[in-house]
Amino acid sequence: MAQIIKRTTANAENRYDVRTRIGGRVITRTFNRRKDADNYATTLEADKLRGIVIDPRRARAPFEDVATAWVKSSTAKRSGSVARDQGIINKHLLPKLGSRAVGSITKADVQSLVDSWKDKQAPSTIGRQYSCLRALMAWAEASEYIVRTPCRDIRIPRSRLVDRPALDAKQLAAVAEALGRDQAPMMWLGVVLGFRWAECAGMTANRIDFAVGTVSVDRQLSRAGTLAPPKSASSTRTLACPKWLIDDLAALVDRRKVDRNSDALVFVTRDDRPLDYTNWRRRTWGPACEKAELPSLRFHDLRSLATTALVAAGVDVKTAQTRLGHSSPQVTLGIYARMTAENDRKASDLVGEIFRPRDGRAMKAKRPAKRNTRNSL
Repeated sequence: MAQIIKRTTANAENRYDVRTRIGGRVITRTFNRRKDADNYATTLEADKLRGIVIDPRRARAPFEDVATAWVKSSTAKRSGSVARDQGIINKHLLPKLGSRAVGSITKADVQSLVDSWKDKQAPSTIGRQYSCLRALMAWAEASEYIVRTPCRDIRIPRSRLVDRPALDAKQLAAVAEALGRDQAPMMWLGVVLGFRWAECAGMTANRIDFAVGTVSVDRQLSRAGTLAPPKSASSTRTLACPKWLIDDLAALVDRRKVDRNSDALVFVTRDDRPLDYTNWRRRTWGPACEKAELPSLRFHDLRSLATTALVAAGVDVKTAQTRLGHSSPQVTLGIYARMTAENDRKASDLVGEIFRPRDGRAMKAKRPAKRNTRNSL
């Protein structure tokens, strides 16, 4: 219970101290009038019952310190995710909010910050940055730095669906030829099995069952060049692989003189080191796409091609979702799948057949009869 203590100052004036314990600490606030002290004490006790009272000293903590504590608390996140969050904090949040008391940041401050990004960044980038700030503030609320997060009903620009290219087998073969026999199987894993780049780069020989014809994903290559858990639980999967691709992988492993039962990486640099995505994209993937006259092709576009092919082939959604390692079918259909021109034509013909006039001709609208304007006697 809040305790009200009356005291008299050296000037013979009365003061009323309201003392209460919050988070293991005694907090004191002083009022000139007993009525104000009573009202504060009553409100404070009601807030304590609702669980919305925090130590005001914690609310005065600089945003920068709270951000540092949040990053350190992210022990369950992958190293790449932590690095991404830290980069967003350093570049986009600290310059505006770093020295501010975390409890002083309002909803208007957050909206103003988001609005300042609109002229410089794409909606998807703004979405990632805001998601980082929202997660940070939610953690600050849960950790009792603030009573309520200011990230509420913030207006952010809508992200449009990423434009993914529609490629045919001939174009993909051109990219594979430009990549060369040691790197081409990596591209085929992306377009046939829908593997992410890190899943391809982290594949080891013993995760390929050459006899049965399957490939297993239970880890991926991290940014640090080490094997790490996959992106999510749904990313762990074992997939059937076409025989021709299994044969290409077998030839690559044998060519490198790697034991098929070993933990050796299948795709490496020329000096047998783990791949680095930035270097690989600049030195291997980019030049190959330029040579194949597809300069804007991204490796992640291959997952969209794989998804679209699965849908076009009539594969059920659950199988497609599992093969791609998605957490839900909504991700498979809503984000990665694209409509093909062939399926669009099929849909048009099917619906047109249902509704076409049975005599094969369009219905003609009846014209109104002409009125006789001549005067009759």
